[in-house]
Amino acid sequence: MIIKAGIFRLYCIYHVIPKLDRMKKRFILPMALASVFFLSACGGKNEEQKQEEKEEPKTAVDALQQFADQAKTMQTKPAVDPVNFRELKELLPEKVLGLERKESSGEKNGAMGFTISRAEATYAGNSDESVHIEIFDTGGVAGVGTMALAAWTMADIDKETDKGYEKTTKIEGYKGYEKYNNESKSGELNVLVGDRFVVNVNGDNVSMEQLKSILSDLDLEKLAELK
Repeated sequence: MIIKAGIFRLYCIYHVIPKLDRMKKRFILPMALASVFFLSACGGKNEEQKQEEKEEPKTAVDALQQFADQAKTMQTKPAVDPVNFRELKELLPEKVLGLERKESSGEKNGAMGFTISRAEATYAGNSDESVHIEIFDTGGVAGVGTMALAAWTMADIDKETDKGYEKTTKIEGYKGYEKYNNESKSGELNVLVGDRFVVNVNGDNVSMEQLKSILSDLDLEKLAELK
């Protein structure tokens, strides 16, 4: 239950509450990550419970429990020092879809010894089109941090409505997630690279094909090689 609450809180920070100011999220995220690591160290499971974890989930509650248990397993992955955020910034293009880069930033932050690096850039032009690219290195918080920023990696999503769709898929050979709203012509693409780098591409008044072309132009192979 502790792990579930922590992961849910982290997921909400970046997905369920998209309007939360980015500066506030930058402050909250490291603290939330640290709390998950601290609380997840409490308690344990007996052999019978561990055996049950291997079974296929029968309900949504079971699936959530399995998700939490996998998060705890991933916590055992050793943390590594995140790369310098300046290396991530170098991967952000000067132009996308003919739109100029209006602003870029980067930082490395953390709490209680757990750190992440991030870089982002915003692109706009004379039209209503706008694009935002964000790259995270979750190496400093290992598996739980990756799951917090890319919870979709542990899910199988395929949903469609009259307004749009969302699904998990393979993008450029990496585990990914895509979501698009036909009415607002806005969407997002997310990929997990090397089990530690999370790349998010969001756009307004652009097509999904355009977002995919932006992602394909990013040097994901170079990103995967960063240490």
